[in-house]
Amino acid sequence: MSQPPRRSSGTHQGLREPLHWPEGKPFRILSIDGGGIRGILPAEMLSLIERRYLDGRCVGDYFDLITGTSTGGIIGLGLSIGKTAKAILDLYKIHGPCIFPPARFNIFNVRKVWRLIQGAQHHRYDSAKLEEPLRDIFGSSKIGDASRRLCIPSFDGFTEVNVFKTPHHRDYKMDWKEDMVTVAMATAAAPTYFPVYKNGERMFADGGVWANNPVMIGLVDALVCHQIQRRQVHILSLGTGDTEIRFSEGQILHGGLWDWAEIISSAMHLQSQNATGQAGLLIGRDQLIRLNAPPPAGQKPIDLDDCARACAELPGIAKKLIDENGDAIRDRFLFAPAEPYPAFYGSRAPSS
Repeated sequence: MSQPPRRSSGTHQGLREPLHWPEGKPFRILSIDGGGIRGILPAEMLSLIERRYLDGRCVGDYFDLITGTSTGGIIGLGLSIGKTAKAILDLYKIHGPCIFPPARFNIFNVRKVWRLIQGAQHHRYDSAKLEEPLRDIFGSSKIGDASRRLCIPSFDGFTEVNVFKTPHHRDYKMDWKEDMVTVAMATAAAPTYFPVYKNGERMFADGGVWANNPVMIGLVDALVCHQIQRRQVHILSLGTGDTEIRFSEGQILHGGLWDWAEIISSAMHLQSQNATGQAGLLIGRDQLIRLNAPPPAGQKPIDLDDCARACAELPGIAKKLIDENGDAIRDRFLFAPAEPYPAFYGSRAPSS
């Protein structure tokens, strides 16, 4: 069976021709991390911003570019077509228990043990339970219908990085026809949680494997696509809950596969730290507001599929973060709506 061509086979050689951007005009980026049901945290923060500062209007309208991974990609896609953060938050709270059903306990913990055994060989959840509400929120919308520039990471069946992009540069010809549901499912197909997402001959898995914090994807795209100075860029970066990574006694003494079973979580944490640090070095740390839940004191972090804890704990953390940082976000990002980007292809492109 023939395979589809590699995306990398069409990689642009040389520099992109930068598009005009007014001198001194801020370029505002919203970046949202991956994190499964913990997407309640950024969705709640953005919903609070809408309620307190925007009279309920869509917060996505105040950014020039949105980048999001996995659950953050779902939020970003919704915001790009005018869905409010409140509407997306409701999706998490209403459908979360169905998407991530809890393991039921009984006196012998049989179901819990069975889920652990099953999870060692198969994905844990039914992706159809995620796809159904996504179709309700996105309908037949295409990437080319978005009014905000988008950069949504995934990785494909060739194990190559893949960033779905709106047609905001003339070189971005590939993705504008993609259904938003396809992109949402592709970026959120977290290994071990959901199966690889198949779309025709193509296959995709979660972008969080390589870019759980996508801030550098958005920043690099802004700088290479536009005639823009680094200090014109302002970034609001939202996490889904931090973890404190320390070497365990087993990792120090033995270092085997069992001791490093949580290496994926460690890699995601370290990638996020690195991406935030790089972005801060490029534009100045004072140009970047990073909001994230601190590691829970005396508790294990909230699992990506722990709907009960996420719903119970994250809204209060979101409120505290916006209480402390909301006015700074208002002043930096909410001074006026951003203009919809001029599309080169798709439904929003000028007719030829």
